Amino acid sequence: MLITHDTRCALDTVVDLVNTAPEDDTTPDALPDVPALQEFVQNHEISDVGVLSEFDLSAVRKIRGRFASVFASPDARSAAVLINELVAAAGTTPRLTDHDGYDWHVHYFAPGASVADHLAADCGMALAFFVVAGEQERLRRCEAPDCRRAFVDLSRNRSRRYCDSRTCGNRLHVAAYRARRKEAAG
Repeated sequence: MLITHDTRCALDTVVDLVNTAPEDDTTPDALPDVPALQEFVQNHEISDVGVLSEFDLSAVRKIRGRFASVFASPDARSAAVLINELVAAAGTTPRLTDHDGYDWHVHYFAPGASVADHLAADCGMALAFFVVAGEQERLRRCEAPDCRRAFVDLSRNRSRRYCDSRTCGNRLHVAAYRARRKEAAG
């Protein structure tokens, strides 16, 4: 599957957005306030965003939950329904642009759109490309029992199981190794 630069950026953004949500009642929200949202926007180089407000924060948190539902969708049809709702509500207006030193690419948000609509349109379309390509199963949650972070499996054989093999994957492999050693010694 060919993934263009702008689609890859949108995928990275939607994964990071979903992963800002608290995993449970004991973990804090990684988007607690407007300055955190501003930092998220800057870190992901989201263009055409004006002054952010509490309204923007609330709207972004709402679509974050809807994107999380896409990653939890059991099948392509369920994911498509959610993505269609997100993209339609954003009032998409596809247009070609070559801003900030990047070659021609498509933005799906309307000029002057809110940051939430911007994210819903561009990130929603990036996820839509995966559903269209029959690759919805690549939109995953980490299989580590103490982690439910979202990720997009871009491995060649669709075999990635953990959000980060150096942390979650390694931790589980070490635990399994120790359990085997303990059983063998036992």
